[in-house]
Amino acid sequence: MLSFAARGSGLAQYVKATSQAVGVKALGPAVTVDDHTVTPPPKQAMTSVTLAQNMPTGRLVAVSGAVGTKNQIRWSHTDIKIPDFSDYRRNSTKNPNKSSSETADDRRAFTYLITASAVAGGATAAKGTATGLISSWSASKDVLALAKIEVNLNDIPAGKNVVLKWRGKPLFVKHRTPDEIAREQKVDITTLRDPQTDGERVKNPEWLVLLGVCTHLGCVPIANQGDYAGYYCPCHGSHYDASGRIRKGPAPLNLEVPEYEFQDNILIVG
Repeated sequence: MLSFAARGSGLAQYVKATSQAVGVKALGPAVTVDDHTVTPPPKQAMTSVTLAQNMPTGRLVAVSGAVGTKNQIRWSHTDIKIPDFSDYRRNSTKNPNKSSSETADDRRAFTYLITASAVAGGATAAKGTATGLISSWSASKDVLALAKIEVNLNDIPAGKNVVLKWRGKPLFVKHRTPDEIAREQKVDITTLRDPQTDGERVKNPEWLVLLGVCTHLGCVPIANQGDYAGYYCPCHGSHYDASGRIRKGPAPLNLEVPEYEFQDNILIVG
């Protein structure tokens, strides 16, 4: 147990530190405890720095409380070990005589390296994700196989119309006769619902290439039928001529002409 003198000395230090930390001008007149006079200091701002500066040294101080009681105050800040992070620091920053500006270039270079690596990794991951996403939108192999179709024109005699399947739709390829060509070239386009000359719809007057889908509601017309010896839609009575132009009925537009080209006697559609 500490002597009364030791308790009085500790109390004096405690009163001094507390009065400075909490910032009171005076706790009363000077107090004398066992020949130790305590005079409250001037008001100071209460911060961790002022509190630490005025705390008494020592790990344990015993002071008297109420009659017959005793309080023990442990100054926890005096017995906590400061962590040592030397093992995690660079060797260039361990020298206490060097300023931080002297090692700034080395530290910045490491930071830039980490940042660049993270950006490169993120860009690579983003590229892979985007590539996979776009690839999933691409057409499958069976669809690509039907993207183009080749037709041997030597197998189609004059005046005949063949029906093929291209991209899930019927494709009409007609070998027109000279009479059909002359008749369609003489049509007055001012009388047409969807004005187009015959030359605008064919690349070679001898061959007519159309999508066999009625422009009204999507039915498949019948070749060499109708009032104009071209195509007739049995669903709602649309009549097309031998150039695939709408001449009568509810269809609003001419039959569609797909993209195609000729290579010798081979027709390539698509």
